[in-house]
Amino acid sequence: MNNPAIDPSSSQRVLHEHLSSVYASRMAGVCGHLCFTFIGGAMGYFYLHLPFVLPFVLLLVCVNLYVLSTPRWHAGVALADGRRWARRHTRQMILIGVATAPVPWFFVSTQNPEVTALMAILIMVGCGLAMQSLWPMTSSLFGYGIPMMGGLITALLWHSDGVNLFLAAVGTAYLLFALRRGVLQNRQLTDALILRFENESLASRLGEQIAATERASVEKTRFLAAASHDLRQPLHAIALFGAALQNALHSHPERQNAERLMRAVNALGSSLDTMLDVSRLDAGVITPDVQLFQVDALLVSLNHVFLARAEQAGLQLRIQASGVWVRSDPQLLQRMLSNLVDNALKYTVRGGVIVRVRKRGERAWVEVRDTGIGIAPGQLERIFEEFYQVGNPERDRARGLGIGLSIVQRLSRLLGHPIEVQSRIDRGTRFRVLLPAAAAPPAGTPSIPLPTVHAQHEQPRGQAPRPRLPALSRRVLLIDDEASIRQAMVELLRAYAFDVLAVADEATAAMALSQAETEERPFELLLCDFRLADGGSGLDAGLRLRWRNGRRLPLLLITGETAPDRLQRVREAGVPVLFKPVDPDKLLDAIDAALKAA
Repeated sequence: MNNPAIDPSSSQRVLHEHLSSVYASRMAGVCGHLCFTFIGGAMGYFYLHLPFVLPFVLLLVCVNLYVLSTPRWHAGVALADGRRWARRHTRQMILIGVATAPVPWFFVSTQNPEVTALMAILIMVGCGLAMQSLWPMTSSLFGYGIPMMGGLITALLWHSDGVNLFLAAVGTAYLLFALRRGVLQNRQLTDALILRFENESLASRLGEQIAATERASVEKTRFLAAASHDLRQPLHAIALFGAALQNALHSHPERQNAERLMRAVNALGSSLDTMLDVSRLDAGVITPDVQLFQVDALLVSLNHVFLARAEQAGLQLRIQASGVWVRSDPQLLQRMLSNLVDNALKYTVRGGVIVRVRKRGERAWVEVRDTGIGIAPGQLERIFEEFYQVGNPERDRARGLGIGLSIVQRLSRLLGHPIEVQSRIDRGTRFRVLLPAAAAPPAGTPSIPLPTVHAQHEQPRGQAPRPRLPALSRRVLLIDDEASIRQAMVELLRAYAFDVLAVADEATAAMALSQAETEERPFELLLCDFRLADGGSGLDAGLRLRWRNGRRLPLLLITGETAPDRLQRVREAGVPVLFKPVDPDKLLDAIDAALKAA
């Protein structure tokens, strides 16, 4: 306990544990000592006919009861009081040892060697067991063991003969061995406790670092969600006004400017959608739909999307068919492979990209190999970090946001498809996705339609706007707290013959619904923004307003939210949702689907 290498706080904690150990065995030790006292007293009184042994037995009983009656240490004792309790325990052990030391003098003699040998053995065994329980406290160990064994050894030396001298030598050797072993055990216990406390401290610091990292990750996600929402709001209004303008200038030369505006809006929207994908994966709102399908269908679709881009860059894109069947989510797998091919083309200046599938036992390997700039060994662990890009310190937007591989890693974990990466500087990089292979289904089994692959940064093609719909006499109630978005949405939907009423809050919407029912011109669709003024929720408002006179009004949610917890809530509500900025065609398709479902 006096090791100078131990800092004060650790020393106090070690002493605290040692006290806990010796006090836990105090009751058993005292009871054992009382048993030894009664056995010795009975032998002295009934066998050796020593009447004066009875007062001594009474004295020992009083000493043991006194020790039991003293305050007992407990775990709530302050660490700083540990040394005071250690001194108290040492004094009690010295008292018991000194009080018991005269016992051997009653039994040791030269006339009765059998009794002398029996008592010597009993004292050594009892003393050894008691000293073993005192290993955590060396002061108590010495304070009890030396008087106890010292009384036996001196009594044997006083009544010296051949047997007694031998027993005295054995007792001395036993005492030295017991004390030496007790000191060594105390050191081992102390070292083990110090190591435990150090590990606990390291684990605590590691836990704090992990918690700090998790808090930073949560704050980053919250910041991205807030920034994404704040960017999406005006962008959503611009997209709606642009679509209305593009539709109004359908037959005018100025239509090209509107198309350029929409291309810029869609490019920015694509970047925001990438951040949305990260939030949706972090929120756990994406559930894999595992199916049995042939990988070649996905490869063909990838070829259609990326071949023109590769040829424009003077690169070769080789996609090798294999006939391999796998079990996975085709939609999520195509997103993984699309991101990998997109990333490979970005970082390849000459040569090309090869995509191939090979079956290896129960697994299928999908490899995307390029002849690009390669990745340094020190950067391999960082390429899956968000916003990290190899060789792009100037943040060239043409190379994207640096989130593509981060999405690949998240999808890999979600699907359980490990990813292996090998790369050499100036030689290229190979990404390998490991999939569970499957046997081909029997002939005639209907095939599952696979998703259409879109390039991650595919620019809008300036297609002609959807032709104006005939008057449908369908009324839509829009709830959005931003006046610019209400105005833009009204102009867009009215251009497609919808009768739209836009309000800013739930109370006004409830009044509008009641008035429409009174006039027998009910609304047929409720269109709500997720985030309303003063912390209001468009989801909650829509769910409260959608039931009118026993009729369930179709509800469509529009949001710029990317916060994982809010995305999870929208998913649990089961309400169809569109993310800002909303493409006009997707908006009209969603409205048509909602009206048909009603």
